[in-house]
Amino acid sequence: MKIQSKRERLLASSMFCGVAFAALTATSASAQQVAEIEELVVTGTRVQVPGLESASPIVTVGTEEIALQQQPEVEKIIRFLPISVPSDGDAVNNGTAGVSTINLRGLGAQRNLVLIDGQRVIPYNTDGRVDVSVIPTAFLERIDVITGGASAVYGSDAISGAVNFILKKDFEGVELDTKYSVTGEGDGEVVTTSLTLGSNVADGRGNVAMSMTYSKREGVLLGARPLGNLGIVTATGANYQNFLDGIQPTPAPAGCGGPNSVAAGGSTTTVPTRTQITGVGAAAFQFREDGTLGPNCGVFNFNPYNYYQTPLERYGATAIGHYEIADNVEAYARVLYSSTNVTQQVAPSGIFGNSFMVPLANPFLTAQAQSTLITAANAALAAGTLPATSWDDVNNNGTVDAADDLSLVIRRRTGELGPRSTEYDNNTFQFTLGLRGTLMDTWNWDVYLQKGQVDRTNISRGYTNTTNFGNALNAVSPTECRVDTASCVPINVFGAYGTITPEAAAYSSATAIIAEKYEQTVFNASVSGELAGFQSPWASAPVAAVLGVEYREEKGSFTPDECWKLAPVSCLGGAGGNQLPISGGFDAHEIFGEMIVPIAMDQPFARSLGLELGYRYSDYNPTGANSTWKAGINYEPIDGLRFRVMRQRAARAPNIGELAAPVITALRNADYDYCSVGNPNPISAELAQRCIATGMTAAQVGTVQDIVSGQINTFEGTDLANLPDAEVGNTTTVGVVWEPTFLTALRRPVISVDYYDIEVKDYISAFSAQETLDGCYVSGIQEFCDRIVRVNGDIASPGSGVQRFTTNLDYIRAEGIEASVNFGLDLDTVGLNERWGSLAFSWTGNYYLTNESRSSQTVPEIDCLGYFGTSCGNPTHEFRFVQRTTWTMGDLQLSYLWRYLGEVEIEEVQKPNTFDEFEEIEAYNYVDLAASYAFNDTAKITFSVQNVFDKDPPVLGNEAATTSANSGNTLPSAYDALGRIYAVGLNLRF
Repeated sequence: MKIQSKRERLLASSMFCGVAFAALTATSASAQQVAEIEELVVTGTRVQVPGLESASPIVTVGTEEIALQQQPEVEKIIRFLPISVPSDGDAVNNGTAGVSTINLRGLGAQRNLVLIDGQRVIPYNTDGRVDVSVIPTAFLERIDVITGGASAVYGSDAISGAVNFILKKDFEGVELDTKYSVTGEGDGEVVTTSLTLGSNVADGRGNVAMSMTYSKREGVLLGARPLGNLGIVTATGANYQNFLDGIQPTPAPAGCGGPNSVAAGGSTTTVPTRTQITGVGAAAFQFREDGTLGPNCGVFNFNPYNYYQTPLERYGATAIGHYEIADNVEAYARVLYSSTNVTQQVAPSGIFGNSFMVPLANPFLTAQAQSTLITAANAALAAGTLPATSWDDVNNNGTVDAADDLSLVIRRRTGELGPRSTEYDNNTFQFTLGLRGTLMDTWNWDVYLQKGQVDRTNISRGYTNTTNFGNALNAVSPTECRVDTASCVPINVFGAYGTITPEAAAYSSATAIIAEKYEQTVFNASVSGELAGFQSPWASAPVAAVLGVEYREEKGSFTPDECWKLAPVSCLGGAGGNQLPISGGFDAHEIFGEMIVPIAMDQPFARSLGLELGYRYSDYNPTGANSTWKAGINYEPIDGLRFRVMRQRAARAPNIGELAAPVITALRNADYDYCSVGNPNPISAELAQRCIATGMTAAQVGTVQDIVSGQINTFEGTDLANLPDAEVGNTTTVGVVWEPTFLTALRRPVISVDYYDIEVKDYISAFSAQETLDGCYVSGIQEFCDRIVRVNGDIASPGSGVQRFTTNLDYIRAEGIEASVNFGLDLDTVGLNERWGSLAFSWTGNYYLTNESRSSQTVPEIDCLGYFGTSCGNPTHEFRFVQRTTWTMGDLQLSYLWRYLGEVEIEEVQKPNTFDEFEEIEAYNYVDLAASYAFNDTAKITFSVQNVFDKDPPVLGNEAATTSANSGNTLPSAYDALGRIYAVGLNLRF
């Protein structure tokens, strides 16, 4: 397979853009020049009426704010907004997809629609999420985030809202923008350079512009920070005092050493090897460096190998253009290309509790280790607790001896194989070609075709090949295996680190590849204008309307190699489960319409009063038809005071991954196995009976191994006999916008307050692993017990776990109040000399009233309001705000950004098993500073400092929340884990 270099792909993209726009502007210069065709972009409606204000709340981030933050990617800009909850991005390592996504109000990254100039951005894979790292930051004019359902306007997925990236129009000149940032520790460097070129053509009848971007982000390992260099146990606080005292983790006892082998605060998959006889929970041992076998003595500190900030390299090119090809007819186009490479790294691979039949005559077992295992096996045999499948009586003498094979659970890190990482290579290409124009002066029409394709390759390296590892253990000679004799190299994992030779490592290691492809086609045609003759007697403007049709087709595939396909956990040790191919798609035929109905204008007590209405009918193949609508009121009783109310019905059709995913094995978060040795509470007789009913013997209850590092095996995918239906969102917003004109000292003061209530019914997901465990072992609900699969009595062995099939669950709901205050102040109005310039003030806040979900009426609701944890993930702060004040004095600009995050607590169900100090996170205040100076119209320099006071992130241990959210003993996406960050940017425009 030929793989193009990034430079080749960027060159090809740039050439394509140039050819496309050369063709676009090649129309004869003799075309008559006519009136300008104006493109209006009002987020939340397709009706084109000058001065229209949406009845839905919209948060806007403008060019100046984007420049002051100096963020190379838009995801982090939106992450700072109070209306968002962190999703995938630069601070997600274990659990990342190598992308950047947006999660509005904690309702999920798949439930908001991402747009460029009101048109869809192609998802990056079959899960329907959009990688916003493809957005050309240098081309941005503003970002609009609309609250609540917008499906009637834009179609499926716009349930929690829509994020509309508005690009600059009619750019002329050359602009070079470069940014550099580095942490206060001197690491984590990020370099971004953008070159934007634009020109009007044919005497102003058109414009063509192109922007090219290169960005490189250096990784920061957890081991580069004191907090990330040691494993802190959420349940007990082990190693917390070490952190406070500034000392390293307590090492494992002498003879139990190895790289990062510690006494507490780590994984039971470690060096030297931990083992036990399969199905015999009480017989748990750990090898020593000299090969002897004894009680468990150490765990593996996996922290230092992981990333606080993942490395990235990205090339991007975007070109836009429009050209008036005839009277009242304009052609337009946009081409977007992005090539992104992100690397994720976790601790060295290993064997994470797999069972292997091992000859007791294995040459690497010492006589003491062999004797210990034989004694334990015979004791279990006498007690009747040795499973028949765990012993092969080779010499048929009825007793376990050196001639026999014994099934052993192996937990051993294989650092000798090198780093364990996944490299995500993402390539996105999307183009839009359209025609628009005017009819009869008051009507506009727009027709466009949009096509996009995403190609992704995920390469996982440094993993243990579990099949070959099993072959390598099956040896009675130090040089030859009993199977695969031509290639197999016997492996020694029964002693110190380094016992795995390079030859054994080569045989027992694996690299695996997944190829993904996604294609999207959108055809849209609409007309918009005024309905002459349909006019209220109290209004000076007629009804305005839009009517359109849309066809959308989406196809996706997910193709793992043979290693990934191997059931149940692939050939990769510690990869979390096998992967199977996905190939599918859907299409939608839609018709939509909107109306803006002025009822009264310039009347007593009715400066303006109007209705905003919309409807969309969608027919999805294969899930069927649904309807979405909106109905809103805009009422301005007096000049400067406006009330707005909007009620919307939104929908999200199942994506390809939800329609066509085969059943695979995966890893999900859970607290502990109630029936294992890891249960911190006494096991009652009632609980013991429930444990036995799910596949345990009485002797195994309370003795089998617990799940590892807060993760449990799951079986998940699509039940093809019960495909999920579309989920439905009901959104209500009620608000007021006040522009107090009597405050004459202030420039354009605006105060807005809006209440929102977003409820998603029949949301598409699966019962969480923790819900299933709680439903069975706490509530005794049989349907949950039926989903638990035990192997050898536990739910940590390969083949065991919890069933999680995609279905429609009960509801998710987010309710709250968002508010904003904006004004400017010329300092000469308060008695200062005009040379002191002006101030600009903005404040945006969000106060949650509800943020909860419920999977079914048989289980409790999950309340995430003010909580973080294994169900909620990152915290949903009850109250958050950002406040920006900027002082402009001539060419100098000084600014600060105050970011406030309210206090949060760990989920109530986790508190009994959480160290007291980790149960609550106090309110956090971050202050960022920025200063810019414009030397002239050509050059401008900007300096900024994020987290000026270098505030440390909260300490929570490693098991407080989901794996993707909780890393390095904190929540690095929600709090500043890297400390103070310095940035400098230079902008040159000619």
